[in-house]
Amino acid sequence: MTAEGAEGESLAGGMVNAGAVVRRGAVVERPAPRNARALHPYLLALREHGFDAAPAPVALTGDGREQLTFIPGDVALPPFPDWAMTEAALASVGSLLRRLHEAGAAVPVDTRADWPRDLADPAGGTLLCHNDVCPENVVFRDGRAVALIDFDMAAPGRPLWDVAMTARYWVPMLDPAAAAALHPAGLDAPTRLRVLADGYGLSPQDRAELPGVIEQATEVCRAFVTHRVADGDPLYLRSLAERGGWARWDRTQTWLADHRETFRTALLS
Repeated sequence: MTAEGAEGESLAGGMVNAGAVVRRGAVVERPAPRNARALHPYLLALREHGFDAAPAPVALTGDGREQLTFIPGDVALPPFPDWAMTEAALASVGSLLRRLHEAGAAVPVDTRADWPRDLADPAGGTLLCHNDVCPENVVFRDGRAVALIDFDMAAPGRPLWDVAMTARYWVPMLDPAAAAALHPAGLDAPTRLRVLADGYGLSPQDRAELPGVIEQATEVCRAFVTHRVADGDPLYLRSLAERGGWARWDRTQTWLADHRETFRTALLS
């Protein structure tokens, strides 16, 4: 959804930046993350290594905002439409993430930067992971993922961690009742997890480890929501209430553990 006015075109900015993202022609202006002075050189370095599927930094403003190039295309918003949840779309998300990681492997991570730990890999790593490849942060054209946006949660980690976080959103790795709230009916999680892994080109060793890392990522995401709710964030309080409260998280975590071997078999078969 967008709204136009004298100040520009308002873009959907997700839960963190809701109502604060504005497009003015070829430039998007949004609140700058605290690590912008490290993140902007990283985004520019990605382009130097062949990954042009992310916004290019334009400037930082004096009032704490950043300007980035606008990437045209379609972004899926909840409830997620059928076109965004096809297996072809899912495979293209995996392929795009692999391209990001291959380019990012050649870019040194600024270890002095204050990278956010909210969704970061607890094991750490040498690659700057996106950590938030949800449908709202992927740009599509003609049913294929062509760009990633919103690197606010980027932090050092393992490539497999980024795959696990992506799987949570796109498979989705949720119990069927929770998945049905925002996703089309009838999605087969084991099959879709395999499609994502195939699109990424995940190794056999990483495929064997992926279900366990997804469980770990789910724990980290739950802690992230817990902190936001404890701080009284109205967006997260409302989302938690509307999506089944903590019982939803309990069901999903139990479901993941109960189906761990099913997922591993699907990935390795």
